[in-house]
Amino acid sequence: MIAERIGLLLGAVAVVLGATYAYLRGGDRLLAALPRRWHRALLPWLFVAPAVGVVALTLAIPAASTIGLSFLDADGREWVGLDNYAGTLSDPVTLTALRNTVLWVVLLPSTAVLVGLTVAVLAERVRYAPVVRAALFLPIAVSAVAAGVVWSFMYDYQPAGAAQTGTLNAVLTVFPGLDPVAWLISGSTGNLALIAATLWTQAGFAMVVFDAALRAVPAELHEAARLDGASEWGTFRYVTLPFLVPTVVVVATTMTIVALKAFDLVYVMTNGNHGTDVLSTVMYRALFTGRDGGIAAAVATVLMLAVVPIMVLNVRQFRRSVGEA
Repeated sequence: MIAERIGLLLGAVAVVLGATYAYLRGGDRLLAALPRRWHRALLPWLFVAPAVGVVALTLAIPAASTIGLSFLDADGREWVGLDNYAGTLSDPVTLTALRNTVLWVVLLPSTAVLVGLTVAVLAERVRYAPVVRAALFLPIAVSAVAAGVVWSFMYDYQPAGAAQTGTLNAVLTVFPGLDPVAWLISGSTGNLALIAATLWTQAGFAMVVFDAALRAVPAELHEAARLDGASEWGTFRYVTLPFLVPTVVVVATTMTIVALKAFDLVYVMTNGNHGTDVLSTVMYRALFTGRDGGIAAAVATVLMLAVVPIMVLNVRQFRRSVGEA
């Protein structure tokens, strides 16, 4: 069985390499036969065309298909116009999920930037910085499902007077007069608890990006500011922070996309119950439980449209950074 799979793998690699060689060799010969003006105009497309084809097959065509399905009925046969959008956007469950998604989009990027930047700045000043960075970075390697299980134990709740098996409630009830909190069941704490668990898995990414950006700030500027009598806070506020603004935008937009894609951790920890639904869980239930492809496609389209402005902002920021470089 293993030998057969290795043979298939080697065969696939050989086919891909052969097809690539044939494409480049054949395309180059074909272009060489054209007039020089056409050759120069079409040569870049010879190299770009495979990437464009992959993007079209894996992104553009599925996106267009999803938008088209959002205008069809549950079975994808009859045209229903905007009925799916009207139906899902008037559903109280979807409205709750939309409110929760907005909460995620506001809190997760802001807290990730705050925690990542704070740790990156403070870690520069201590001898055990590698340990601090490693401790914050390690959760990135934990899958969302595993993180959900870990934080389910952390948030576990038992009624007041019973032995608390959840770590947070065990610590909380040590203090006199404090009762255990039903973190995932309470409507006031459920979403915050899920966002905090996601922050645990993402703060390391923010910290690493900010740490790299901090190393690019010229040390001479810090020394000049201190010689002029600037305080540590003033040096950070007027010297360091302006250099980090592009990085803040990149981290914030990345975390916003993570917030809009939130699903697996919510699915594992609450399955959207107790007022913790997000748009992704609504889409999942519409497709796999309700068997309504039209509604699911409408919710997916809303999510996709929410991501587009963020991607445009990110691309513009990237182009501005390249232009300044």
